Amino acid sequence: MSIDLHIHSTASDGTLTPREIVAHARKLGLAAIAITDHDTVDGVHQILRNGIPSDIQFLSGVELSTSPPPGFSCRGSLHLLGYGFRPDDPELARELQKLQDARRNRNPEIIAKLQALGIAITVDELDTPDGQRQTGRPHIAMLLVEKGIVTSFDEAFDRFLGNDGPAYVDKYRIDCRRAIHIIRQAGGIPVLAHPALIHPTRNWSLDSLIATLKSRGLQGLEVYYPEHSEAETRRFQALARHHDLLMTGGTDFHGALKPNVELGRAQGGFSVPFDLYAQLAARLSMPTV
Repeated sequence: MSIDLHIHSTASDGTLTPREIVAHARKLGLAAIAITDHDTVDGVHQILRNGIPSDIQFLSGVELSTSPPPGFSCRGSLHLLGYGFRPDDPELARELQKLQDARRNRNPEIIAKLQALGIAITVDELDTPDGQRQTGRPHIAMLLVEKGIVTSFDEAFDRFLGNDGPAYVDKYRIDCRRAIHIIRQAGGIPVLAHPALIHPTRNWSLDSLIATLKSRGLQGLEVYYPEHSEAETRRFQALARHHDLLMTGGTDFHGALKPNVELGRAQGGFSVPFDLYAQLAARLSMPTV
């Protein structure tokens, strides 16, 4: 009775469609899943249109890149997961559109920097024929692999696209207080994602960050994550209990983009207990969306 509440589909930077994810989750015997694409709920809408099979539970989800609260500067973004919200909420839709527009506007700047480095690449090569795919750095990385510029996705980020790379362009991030508000007003539960991947650039503690976010409406902490060590998982369990936060977990599945991370299992011994889904559903007073 394991679950996976951190999954990316082709609606953002995964390589399986939402329908393929549901089918794969059922094949693996997962009891519940959530699609948490970056800055979009298109994958959630696709699943809801197709219908949810009776043998698996489903929560609406999204992953938002946010700016940290004042005094908590960190490298990159704070990622917030939202669960169980109304996917058609107007305020959420407006903010997601703003984030998607920012992503699209960022791509030409990255491409221009790569071109300045002598790499033959164009924005048009990122687009799908139907124009439905939301594109970003992962898709640029895959294109660099396809062109033979690099040999792997990781090399693309290490050489060009990472935060310190010559083709890096910073992105728009939603204020974390507003992100929490948007998720909650849409009926959902905001959760701080993969806390071990938060890297402070100043001397502050994770406990103090969580306390600050809790005061602004945070309701959960992603405790179970493949890159968390056993000691970190125990620490995050204790932090969640101390701050009276719900615990969540997932693999951050991206399909072929992360070939060593299997849905629901990561690299083998990883699993997320069904009780965490049950507690989320109880807080939402609903078993599914």
